[in-house]
Order: sequence, then C-alpha cells, then structure tokens
Amino acid sequence: MKIGIIKETSDKRVAIVPDLVSRLILEGNELIAEKGCGALALYSDKSYAEAGASLMNRDEVLKSAEIIVTIAPLEEADYAMLKADTIVISSYQPYFSLDQTQKAATHQLTVFSMDMIPRITIAQAMDVLSSMASIAGYKAVILAANHLPKYFPMLTTAAGSIPPAKVLVMGAGVAGLQAIATAKRLGSVVQAFDTRAAAKEEVQSLGAKFVEVEGSKDDKTAGGYAVEQTEEYKQKQRERIAEEAVKADVIITTAQLRGKQAPILITKEMVEQMKDGSVIVDIASSTGGNCELTEDGKTVVKNGVTIIGNSELAAEVPTHASQLFSKNVHNFLKIFLKEGKAEIDLENVILKSACIASKGEILYGK
Repeated sequence: MKIGIIKETSDKRVAIVPDLVSRLILEGNELIAEKGCGALALYSDKSYAEAGASLMNRDEVLKSAEIIVTIAPLEEADYAMLKADTIVISSYQPYFSLDQTQKAATHQLTVFSMDMIPRITIAQAMDVLSSMASIAGYKAVILAANHLPKYFPMLTTAAGSIPPAKVLVMGAGVAGLQAIATAKRLGSVVQAFDTRAAAKEEVQSLGAKFVEVEGSKDDKTAGGYAVEQTEEYKQKQRERIAEEAVKADVIITTAQLRGKQAPILITKEMVEQMKDGSVIVDIASSTGGNCELTEDGKTVVKNGVTIIGNSELAAEVPTHASQLFSKNVHNFLKIFLKEGKAEIDLENVILKSACIASKGEILYGK
C-alpha cells in the first residue's frame, strides 16, 4: 500500500516518524511524505528520505496515497484531492465534530478515528488517547510550575525554610496519574480526586493523598472515563473539593465524560476563594473545561488566579508525542495491513469501533 504523510496545518506533531517509515517499507509498503511534514517535530526531510520515503508536495501526496495518516482531520480542500477509495486514519472526535465525518463520507472515503479505538487490553498498544494524555499530564505540571510565583519543593536555606507547593489533581486517569508523578518529582505535596474507586490505590501508590467523597457511581465499562454522578453526590463533591481548592497552590484538572461536556469541578466561587498567584491548568478545556472560568486555548487571570485552558498540551512536546503516536498507528495498521495489502474486517472489534465511515456510509453511532 502507498501510505501518505502530510504536514499538520495547526499542530507541531507529525503522524509518522522516520523510524516507522523504514519499518513500514520492510513490511511491503511504499511511503510518500509531504516536504517539511516533520520539521516542527524536529524530523528533517533528510531523515525521511534516508528512511526510504519519497518527498512530494501536498497535492501529490494526497492524489497518490492509498492510505493517509494524520493527527488532525484533513482540511476541506484536501478531500477533493483524494481517490474515492482512500483510507484515512486520524482523530476525528465524532462525538463533538460529526461534520468532519460527514465530509469524509461525502467523498466515499473509509475513515478510521484513532480516538474511537476501544480502551480494552488488546488495544492498549494503539491507544493514542492514553499516549497523548500521559504527555499532557506531564506538561500541565511543568506549565503550572512556570506560572506559579513559588517553588514547588520544600527548601531549607540559610535565609529560612520555604514550604512545598500544594498541588490538587482532579481526575486520576492517565493524564492525572502522570501529573501526580511529575508534581511529586518536583517536590510538591500532592492530593488527587477521582469519582472512580479504583483510582484510590493508584493515587496512593504514587505517594499522593486521595481526596475521597463517598457515594460515587462507578462504571467499569466506561473505557477509563468518569461517568455522570447523582445530584446528591455532586453536592458532596463540590463541598469537599471547595475545602481543598482554597488550600491549593496549583490545580490540574483532567476529568472528561466521553461524548459529553466535561463536568464543572471548580466553580467561580471556588476560584474567588483561592490564593492570589494560584494556578489552574485545565486539560479538559476543549470539551467545556472542569473550571467554570476556563477559556479554551487561552490563559486568563481571574481574581488573581491564573487559569490555563489547553487540551493540546501533547503538541507542546512534539518530538516524543509524534514518536508515540506513530507507534500507536503502526500497531493499528498491523491489524489490517497484510504484506502491503489492506484486508479490512469490520467484524474485528477494534476496526469496528474505530471505523466511523466506509465508502460513503457513516458508521459512527450505529
């Protein structure tokens, strides 16, 4: 198969790195890459050429490829360049942007959305959500440290002692656990909250204190996401979180509800009670945010508190993020690429979940 790599229009990452190019070629495929596709992630055209890829302009890649792999969905003008039976692999997020899926279906494409791969054991090696969330959790803490007008660790100096920063992590999934681990490495005192009972042991294993609110509803079939809670529980949750939020120097929020708006965990009133100079990093900003005052893609200061809304933190570590995304893609391709030929079996649980459109038919939601 002829696999095409194009330059992302609003992202520093690249979907396939040179190391993967050489592997895919050994597996019987041909790789074509848009010139400059990996430059922002520090992968040069020379490295792609040395790995065996043919370098072309964007239009040539789109017209020639049988499979196109991207991180973000294609631009509208790109669709017209593709052959009708082209396979597109990307992250379409159909829960929030079904219009992108409809565009792809109109052009008779077969589309796999990497964010729709089921979060099950056999699919762990292709779980881009977890790969990118891990980076985002790490970067959120580094970003918070840059904005916080205090040290993270406790320091004892000749001029006196400085207490450690207090960090509260909301949501102990992949991003939250990485945030906890990073904040602990920087020497802060860390607390974490999650509605999932199973998270308590993981939080404590990283040396953080678990903020517990009794009466939560858990759902092991939710694929690692939190689930909607009762109003009674939400009230208890707000009261308990408010107690800890006012003490925190940094709050990292990561809680998402699949297919729904992110739950509001930090209210306007809580922000008003926080200390001047405190920092909130809201990783859930693209789906509404966990903080009531979050503005997606912006850093704002409200009542002396810096609030950073950024769900694309993984793109700020483009070299390693691209490397991990590439490995996820390679493991996904192995399911249906056999000796350079595509054999798509939609009875396969992973392919069935990830395929959101096939030859003009929208499959998402069916």
